[in-house]
Amino acid sequence: MEETGAAVETRGLTKRYRGGQLAVAGLDLTVPRGSVFGFLGPNGSGKTTTIRMLMGLIEPTSGAARLLGEPMPRAARSVLPRVGALIEGPALYSHLTGRDNLLRYDAADPTADPRTRPARVASALDRVGLGAAAGKKARAYSLGMKQRLGLAAALLQPRELLVLDEPTNGLDPQGMREIRALVRELAGEGTTVFLSSHLLDEIEQVCTHAAVMAQGKLITQGTVAELAASSRGRLSVTTPDPVDAVRVLKEHGVTDLVTLDERVVGELPQTPLELADLNAALVREGVRVRAFGTERASLEDAFVALTGEGFDVAG
Repeated sequence: MEETGAAVETRGLTKRYRGGQLAVAGLDLTVPRGSVFGFLGPNGSGKTTTIRMLMGLIEPTSGAARLLGEPMPRAARSVLPRVGALIEGPALYSHLTGRDNLLRYDAADPTADPRTRPARVASALDRVGLGAAAGKKARAYSLGMKQRLGLAAALLQPRELLVLDEPTNGLDPQGMREIRALVRELAGEGTTVFLSSHLLDEIEQVCTHAAVMAQGKLITQGTVAELAASSRGRLSVTTPDPVDAVRVLKEHGVTDLVTLDERVVGELPQTPLELADLNAALVREGVRVRAFGTERASLEDAFVALTGEGFDVAG
């Protein structure tokens, strides 16, 4: 596999487990340097298995992966110090405080200067909003606090690449907002962030690029704007005559029509259709039109169309 300058790159990456279950099938992924890359899919779509292969935690059955231009898992010892990761929740010593957990993590890093360790740990705790809870034992931490502590561990050193598996798992809405703001801040400093999530809002709000997984296969990848644009916008008509409006719109090829009180929403046909002509047809048939236009296509529209599966859109 030729080096392309991508932060993460896979070619034909495949993982088949002993029982024959295909967890990841022929994955070709390219994560541009400097991007916030959303790795999206329903739970069980192969996201965590992919991340574990990227980090050298499990061997692929076939295919190849590069992290920061280096082959994995062969170059793990030279590459991983440049990578911060939070995968499947952090492993913590429950009898130690949050601060002492981070001191242990930092001491295990052969590149970390022991003289600046306390300052580094304090800074990481502050970045994730745990400064005030640093002296509490980890066993008293909520799930969201443990998740923050794991993120702090990944941020002890400046990283070229941050790999986060469901980083807002267990956080309340305020905590989610804070972690998203931190991700944007890290990206602004030049860190590439690879973020797996099943939450569409999360990807739409913080990511520049995204890939969609379903049942172990890559469905699509590109910029978030391109992916949203790949789904056509929906037509919305507000009228006191919804029954007549549905009839006219159906005659002109509008499908998937839904009526909500005085609002009719539907999918525009694939063939080009002048919206002005559609509006004129409604008026000609005596339909009183109070509002008429298209709604912006969201990532939800695009992903449901691509995968045929619903996604968790809370965020």
